[in-house]
Amino acid sequence: MTLVLGAIADDFTGATDLANNLVRAGMRCVQTIGVPTTDLALDDVDAVVIALKSRSVPATQAVSDALAALAWLQGHDVRQVFFKYCSTFDSTDAGNIGPVADALLGQLGATQTVMVPAFPINGRTVYQGHLFVGDRLLNESGMQHHPLNPMMDADLVRVLGRQTPHQVSLAAHATLARGAAHTREHLKQLSADGVRHVICDTVEESNLAVLAEAVIDYPLITGGSGLGQALPEQYRRKGWLSEVSDPGRLAPASGSALVLSGSCSRATLGQVAHFLEQYPGIALDPLKLAEGPSHFETALTFAREHLAHGGPVLVYASADPERVKAAQATLGGAHAGELVEQALGQLAQILVAEGVGQLVVAGGETSGAVVSALAIHQLRIGDQIDPGVPWTQAPLEGRDAPLSLALKSGNFGGEDFFSRAFEVLKTLTKEQQTA
Repeated sequence: MTLVLGAIADDFTGATDLANNLVRAGMRCVQTIGVPTTDLALDDVDAVVIALKSRSVPATQAVSDALAALAWLQGHDVRQVFFKYCSTFDSTDAGNIGPVADALLGQLGATQTVMVPAFPINGRTVYQGHLFVGDRLLNESGMQHHPLNPMMDADLVRVLGRQTPHQVSLAAHATLARGAAHTREHLKQLSADGVRHVICDTVEESNLAVLAEAVIDYPLITGGSGLGQALPEQYRRKGWLSEVSDPGRLAPASGSALVLSGSCSRATLGQVAHFLEQYPGIALDPLKLAEGPSHFETALTFAREHLAHGGPVLVYASADPERVKAAQATLGGAHAGELVEQALGQLAQILVAEGVGQLVVAGGETSGAVVSALAIHQLRIGDQIDPGVPWTQAPLEGRDAPLSLALKSGNFGGEDFFSRAFEVLKTLTKEQQTA
């Protein structure tokens, strides 16, 4: 079977974010955790999003993982490939965005791609090549404090130029404002001049539609999930995609409700505080986790007690930057993160086995740890909770009903996201039962 779109995402929540936009725009979508090692049932699937955990690994490993994913997609005759990274362009001077894009272009035999990280509906815009988060430049948005990939420069042409030996240029807003045909000609001229990577201004949603039309015949496109919402219409115009009713339909949800949060973003900190005003929660401290198993056992007992009543209950390692720095200073940044991820993954494994059927996870690294701990290999993408965050479902061995799972990027979601996620799921389940 020919796939319309095959996406390679550099983290789990980002993959889900893109898949969500594809479903909302009318594509039936499956997300895999890592490169599939077994055959997937693709008869009713238009797009496959392969979720890697490659955002913060060495560039050589990120390239190797991405090429393995591409090989699988090419084996399924994919029409177009999408390299998906964060809307805040999370990376370092060594990569991984530039090296991975270069490797994919080389394998596809293509000479140029676009870089479209923006997602205006979520406050991520690019103007004159500079990335904004809301009304702040990227390096003033809180991303300068990111524990793994601190973003100290908002000029993406300059950022990407440090990651690739190839030419990087800009498709400015004034170009996009003149429409898809003009933008396509601008890109062709840049390609003739030897420009391999083009950062694309994106100030409003209409810019995404222009870009999708301009690059519909590119073998490789790259960016955040915003571009994903504009692509399906272009596929329909090409005759590659048929109209489908209810592409995000899932099975009814069941089981108790749990939130696991490892993200330390400003958005997630606000969501944790809001949730704790209404529901129970317990904090995980990496310094205490390092002392021995008692702190973990305390959190597990707390969660079990409140899940006995159906939940929702929150277990969180989210903390303000000063507390994170203090833990990292004592334990080392990598070890502090590993302790938290291991604990949250183990909690998920135990509590899902004991009856949790509705699980919200906040943070890309945390989502990766949880998905790995649960040995999840495939997610069916359902309806949206907030822009960029859908409910998904995963079949689990030995369990009749699938696990309902929401993987939230740290920066995404409104203040009431955690509590409202379960309200949305409850509504969806009622609609499914009466359909």
